[in-house]
Amino acid sequence: MNVRRSILLAIAFGLVTVGARAAPPAKVALQGGRIIPVVGPEIAEGTILIEQGKITVIGRKVKIPYDAMVVDVSGKVLFPGMIVPHTSGGLDRSNENLPVTPYLDVYDAIDPSSLSFEDALRDGTLAIHVIQGNSCVIGGLSRLVRPIGRTTDEMTIRPTIALKLSTSPKSGYDRMTQMATMRETFLELEYYLENLAEKRFEEKLKEDKKEIEVSPEEARKQGRGLIKDEHLDDKHRNLVKLTDGRLDAWIYCGSAMDVAPAIRTAKDNGFLDRTVFVLGTDAYRAVKELKAAGRPVVLPAGLVHQERDPITGELSETFVPKIIHDAGLLYALVPNASSSLGERYLTYQAARCMRHGIPRQAALEAITLNAARMLGVEDRLGSLEVGKAGYVVVFSGDPLDFNSWVEKAYIEGVLAYDRTEDVRLNELLGLEKKAAEKAAAEEPKSETPPAAKDSKEKKEKAKKEEAKKPVKKEPAKKVPEKKKPAEKEEKKEEKKPEKKPSESPAGEDG
Repeated sequence: MNVRRSILLAIAFGLVTVGARAAPPAKVALQGGRIIPVVGPEIAEGTILIEQGKITVIGRKVKIPYDAMVVDVSGKVLFPGMIVPHTSGGLDRSNENLPVTPYLDVYDAIDPSSLSFEDALRDGTLAIHVIQGNSCVIGGLSRLVRPIGRTTDEMTIRPTIALKLSTSPKSGYDRMTQMATMRETFLELEYYLENLAEKRFEEKLKEDKKEIEVSPEEARKQGRGLIKDEHLDDKHRNLVKLTDGRLDAWIYCGSAMDVAPAIRTAKDNGFLDRTVFVLGTDAYRAVKELKAAGRPVVLPAGLVHQERDPITGELSETFVPKIIHDAGLLYALVPNASSSLGERYLTYQAARCMRHGIPRQAALEAITLNAARMLGVEDRLGSLEVGKAGYVVVFSGDPLDFNSWVEKAYIEGVLAYDRTEDVRLNELLGLEKKAAEKAAAEEPKSETPPAAKDSKEKKEKAKKEEAKKPVKKEPAKKVPEKKKPAEKEEKKEEKKPEKKPSESPAGEDG
């Protein structure tokens, strides 16, 4: 009875754990591929050993454990899983109507079944920073997720990355209203904390049964140290974490004139050293201010700023990453997910940077390691190094070659994507139909099967026997004469002329 109960409990536990994220296989060895680790030199015909979801060995001559699952990747290229540093893809709605919403969390709006995650996985993007859209004054909390999982919890790599802010006017606002709302929010936060600190100080004195013997200013000062997260309301809790240094800020600057207010806001409220600036194509003009701030930037998906001379009408183009790179700033690239052109791929964006004179190493870091640094996960993601998580993409060729594609993707050693099993892609490209036609063409053309032969011989024999039998002639059927109606016959007789007696028919004479 106890054994039976144990078995049932084990089955029930197994059914429950199946719903959770799949546990990584104990050991996986990707053998024989060209390794681009991003950090350090490339390794030809190398091997990556992943144990319990982490990379344990990288090199050419790797001793593979006998119990490891070996995957032959000869002729392929192994590359770190790429990272999208800023996107609202995967949310049911990217922006809110209210201007100030620091109490929101993208956790509640991420749709794990969104096709944007499927596309990201297909393109080799294995980590995505999902954040509220740019139409806000102060938005909600962001989250770093992997593009696979049935729930947001299963997808999460790191929760509560940053608060979203914007110094570019949201819909229906001008710049004065935008910045006035921003200042008012932080000013109101200060008033709220002063009142709460004084209240907490008084409560503490009552608990200790003491009387107030200090000034209100001193009471507020001492009361600040008594404030805990559970004492804060939802509206102010995340703003307090931001100003206290427990949250980062990602500030959107759509144009050059939005950069200075963003830097001033971050500096005045004590979070400039934890700020990432998300730039529009025009914001590169404020490169001196950005360099002075010394903070990382996320570049626009378009990469190119176009401007027409109002006098000559001549169109000029500026490649934004080159200017940012030459300024020595840390930067990361984003794809244009809404485009059907090459810019929807991070590898294409990096290749464009190389084309405009940016070194290959810098271009590769802009789609991997730099984003990991901005998100505070460089110890786990962004490169292929011992001790980091096994986020590995298997390319058919060099990642920056537009003719290459993703063949497989591993997340913590688990096969998350296989091109041969991509139903949607195979249907789109007609690969299943082509494979079936190829298989049919490769089959040896054999003679008629024996069963068909026997059937054919029987039919021929039956025909011959049928031909030998005498043919029985059936008597011709007499066609019955059609009798005319009596009335018609009478009418016919009436019409006959009567014969005269003197006349006789020929041949009657003697």
